[in-house]
Amino acid sequence: MNKISERQIYFFLACIAPVGKLIVMPARLAGYCGNDLWLPALFQFAVQALAVFCALLLAKRKKSLCALLSDVFGNVVAKILVLLLGAFLLYAGFLPLLEQKLFVQGVFYDTLPSILSFAPFFLFLAYLCSKPLASYGRIFDLLAPIALVGLAGVLIFSVGNADYGAILPIGASGASGLLKGTAYSFAWFYDSALILMMLGKFDYKKGMAWKGAVCYLAGGAAAVFFLVVFYGIFGGTAINQLFAFTKTSKYFSGFTVLGRVDYLFIFLLSLASSFYTALPVSGAIESIIQAFGQKRYLPTVLSVFLSAGYFLLTYLFDYRFGDVIGAIAEQAFYLFPVFTLLVPPLLLPVKRRNHENA
Repeated sequence: MNKISERQIYFFLACIAPVGKLIVMPARLAGYCGNDLWLPALFQFAVQALAVFCALLLAKRKKSLCALLSDVFGNVVAKILVLLLGAFLLYAGFLPLLEQKLFVQGVFYDTLPSILSFAPFFLFLAYLCSKPLASYGRIFDLLAPIALVGLAGVLIFSVGNADYGAILPIGASGASGLLKGTAYSFAWFYDSALILMMLGKFDYKKGMAWKGAVCYLAGGAAAVFFLVVFYGIFGGTAINQLFAFTKTSKYFSGFTVLGRVDYLFIFLLSLASSFYTALPVSGAIESIIQAFGQKRYLPTVLSVFLSAGYFLLTYLFDYRFGDVIGAIAEQAFYLFPVFTLLVPPLLLPVKRRNHENA
């Protein structure tokens, strides 16, 4: 069976995961805590890196999540728990899906009806999620340089346009603003849960846990720097700037001669984020496969069914993105730290049951 390599895990954590947080989250953070928008993101990347560290340590057991849980709780409870994690990923994955829809509609196809312009994505989603989760390793190899070049290109055209004094004074939003920004930004951080679903799909190498955490922090540092640049350019109007990485580079003076060459880098970032958007669905399908066993056509049937379900939900909430983000990121934000921050460390002390008592 093909497995995700150590290198590919690092690529995912350092290059791909941070990009998925740069579409809508910057503007939302600016609304929650103004010039301090980078502080909640910095906190999130730090604590999520610890969760990633714990999740990667679990790979030492050389078992899938369901098998690991089954050793302790028995098959029935293990299946229930792994299905709960899969349900959480489906829940968490709806917000980035709507973000991707708004992005495609607003940036690339603003003259087409929203559903028509985004409908091909669901065919892409159904095809990609029908593949084994381990097949993402090759995708990570391809997407890592794409994401890296895309973000570097956008930043190169943006850094000279920012007023970095705009983020001062630090802490101006007060404790309430920082707490709100931190709590409501959990909805964009579910990478440790994705790693849990990848257990058994990669082999643990010496030092992999701390190296993975460092890679995640490195990618997070680039994302936090982007937030600083973003607010330095837009200041108090940052709250209105959705699709952040499409906006910061447009003021580069050289575009009067070169044209909008930054769209090449924007397209690269959108390509990376589209694959990242599909990962929660693939993780949910993996949870069902672990619970009920690998059947010949099960992944294909599930991918088509879930893609069709997402399509229906997208149609129903076509013009209600504010309601969705309010429900997922704000009203039910507490679900995210439970699955992403508490579950990985809680599983570390878990030991195999004594067979005599099983």
